[in-house]
Amino acid sequence: MNSDEKVKEKIREVSKNGKISCRAAHKVARELNVPVRKVGKLINQLNLKIVACELGCF
Repeated sequence: MNSDEKVKEKIREVSKNGKISCRAAHKVARELNVPVRKVGKLINQLNLKIVACELGCF
C-alpha cells in the first residue's frame, strides 16, 4: 500500500457520514507526518466534506 492509500485509509476511519472535521484532518496529517495540503487533496479525492473548519471557510 502506498503512502496516499495509507492516508486515505486513515481519513476513511475518522470520517463519518461523508464528512470530516478540520481538526480531524489536521490530526491525520500530524499522526502520519504528511502535509495538511496533501490530506486536503486526498479528502477531495474521496469526495468528503470538511466541516467545523477552524478558518470558517467551509
